[in-house]
Formats: sequence, structure tokens, C-alpha cells
Amino acid sequence: MAKELPVFPSASPSETSETEKLTYSRVFCMREDSPPLRLLLDFLKSKNQIPLIPKMDPEALDDWDWVHISLGYHRERKPIRLFCVREHGTYKDVYESEKNGFLEQLSVYDDVEAQIAREFIAKCKFIATTQMVQKDVSEEGYDFNGWILEFFQENCNGIVQIDGQGFFSPKGELVVDMEEVKEIGDERGPNQTTEDA
Repeated sequence: MAKELPVFPSASPSETSETEKLTYSRVFCMREDSPPLRLLLDFLKSKNQIPLIPKMDPEALDDWDWVHISLGYHRERKPIRLFCVREHGTYKDVYESEKNGFLEQLSVYDDVEAQIAREFIAKCKFIATTQMVQKDVSEEGYDFNGWILEFFQENCNGIVQIDGQGFFSPKGELVVDMEEVKEIGDERGPNQTTEDA
């Protein structure tokens, strides 16, 4: 079982207000352990992205059991918050709620693509979730978020889900259209309190 997970502070100049609409995207990952944050940062740099991160102990970037970090893509924009919830550990209840919620949503689909998505979700060991403030995020931010999702999809045997859209293939094609379905992220996210519900 993982040790108590560190939570990194936001790098944002101003915190997200409770009235701002958030959008979520996820990668349901079948790899046993999440990769250390340093590998994600190196991947982003290899794609000519300059992630802005909070000051932290450099050793924390090598821990596999991280739970949250804010990744900035532009100094004038709010950062993308990245969460990692696992089947074992502090946020197991959030992991189970997300997993069960999406399995239930996909149960109404009977095509092959939805069956594949269900298999990924059923076998996932952790969920990497990004959270963005809808009114603040720019095209640059959407691209930056896309690179984060691609990293987890490629390196952790994952499938991407984006709220208001659906599930995507490794080639970036929408394979399960869930645009009309009320998404899990619209109801709550990884850090929601009971006041937010």
C-alpha cells in the first residue's frame, strides 16, 4: 500500500473560485504504478512545452506515489491541475467512484469500441485526471492538456476520456461519443468537498 500521498500547492497566482466551471479529462491506466512526475515533465519538454511547476523538493519529482500537482502552461493563465487516484491509497474512494460511474455510463453502449473502453476502465490501476477552468483555458492550454493525456495514454497503457466528448483511441479519434451524456466531472471532481456537490 502506498504511503500518505503528498499534495503539491497550486502555482496559480489566484486560486480557482468555487463558481468557475471546471472541465475534466482522464486517462484510465492499466499500468501498475504511475510514473514519477519527472518523466512527465521531460516528456512535455521533449514536445517543446515549458511546464511551470511550484517550488518543491527535487526528490518529490522522482516519487511514483504523487497525488496532485499544478502544471502551468502560461504565466497569465490558471494552471492545469493534475490528479492521480489509485486503487490503493488515500483516494481509493474517489478512484472507485470514478471507475464505477464510467462503467455504468458505458453499460448503455453495445458497440466494440465501448466494450474496449469498459475493459480499460475495469482493469485500470490508476486514473490520471486533469482539471481546467473552462473560461480561462486557451488553445495553448488545450494543446498542453493534450500532451499530458498523451503521456499517460502511451506510457501507462491507458484510454483517454474527455468530458462532453467521450473516449478516444491512441490515434486521437473519438471512438465512444458521449457528448449528450452528463459526465462524472460535471457532478464532482477529484478534490470536491461536500459543499461543492
